[in-house]
Amino acid sequence: MTRRILPWCAIAALALIVLPLLARNAAMIPAHVPLDPNEGWNAAHALAAMAGHALYPPPGALMVNNYPPLSFYIVGALGRVTGDMIVAGRILSLLAFLAVCAGIAAVSRNWGVSPRGALFATLFFAAVLLVGSDYVGMDDPQLLGHAVQLAALLAMLRGRIVLAAALFAASLFVKHNLLAMPLAAVIWLAARDRRAGVRFAAAGLGLGLAGLIAFRFAYGVWLWTELASPRLSSLANLQGAVAHLWWAPLPLIAFFGRRHAWFGPLYAAVGLVLGLFFSTGDGVDANAFFDLAIALSLMLGQAVEARPVLAALSAAPPLMALVLTFSDNNYFFTRDFAAQSARDIAFLQSRPGPALCDQLSLCLWAGKGADVDVFNMGEAIRSGARDPAPLTRLLEKGHFSVLQLEDRDALGPQARAAIVRRYRLHHADDNGFFLTPAP
Repeated sequence: MTRRILPWCAIAALALIVLPLLARNAAMIPAHVPLDPNEGWNAAHALAAMAGHALYPPPGALMVNNYPPLSFYIVGALGRVTGDMIVAGRILSLLAFLAVCAGIAAVSRNWGVSPRGALFATLFFAAVLLVGSDYVGMDDPQLLGHAVQLAALLAMLRGRIVLAAALFAASLFVKHNLLAMPLAAVIWLAARDRRAGVRFAAAGLGLGLAGLIAFRFAYGVWLWTELASPRLSSLANLQGAVAHLWWAPLPLIAFFGRRHAWFGPLYAAVGLVLGLFFSTGDGVDANAFFDLAIALSLMLGQAVEARPVLAALSAAPPLMALVLTFSDNNYFFTRDFAAQSARDIAFLQSRPGPALCDQLSLCLWAGKGADVDVFNMGEAIRSGARDPAPLTRLLEKGHFSVLQLEDRDALGPQARAAIVRRYRLHHADDNGFFLTPAP
């Protein structure tokens, strides 16, 4: 009796986590509240794509684009309908999240997993992302890329090898860090059917190369040179990332081999290794382990019928994290923060002239341009790859009528010294420091 009831209890617990949080995220889509610095950055490039401006700024520019191009055009097209690129990106992100959930369920069912197992797998993935990240309904292409890759995996499982290769190739022009599933897929397919594996690899490589050549003709640069923007890395970043893998151990313990089962461990292993590698870099977030989350969810779905008690226990970490730590990750949904953001946008709007914003969403909502990529410029300056002098000169002249910075050291010591000399703190709040030129 316990073996039959406990998984349904765990499913109910996961649903009680997922449904309210999903409703909350959906309700926040139209709000002019910055959820993450990625939002304004992605929206700024979508605006550039739709306006026919340089999507990949020239060397020496203060804006940087180190993402592939496809998402900017998709968000840009939707943004023309919504009238707000950030809102468009949030809508696309939420739809992509739902598509990823549907893809996990569809792959599970294709592998013969029971409806209960597929539902458990889907809800576990949803709970991990909703509790452990801010990516659901946030303007960022990560989930769109995962949705495309799950469609590719389904096509491969159904024998449509060329279509699968095309979708995997396309996904890498949405987000370039999505390497785990294509690598696992080609290894798994080649082990099962060498001819199909060679065909899949050849089609994927050929289509990827064609995409890179098309990119070169379209933008006049090679994509890999744009993606390789300077970024500092450290073991401290890795340690912080590992501490957030609280959801991973129990699905591994619960997993029990079945038909197709070894794709899950292979995908999880590749996702873990790549996630750890990416996590050493500055600014890398929980999305580095989304491939691992998908893989473990697929494995968990397979374990529900064979090891129902252990599988059911996997619902405990998301519930515990929600109760114990979630308040650290949801302050931007409070009414106070929304009112604070409205005041900050009005303040930026009241300052005539260009602005420098760490949270580019605030600048965009205030009708300002996206003039400086604070994060990538800071990484380039601190790593020695960029000369700080051009930006420092602008700061010394008081070129920017207002600065919004979450960290006044973000642009390096020379810029910090110029800010201290030329700017004065106007106010500080949860959106950071707001500084204006000294009289």
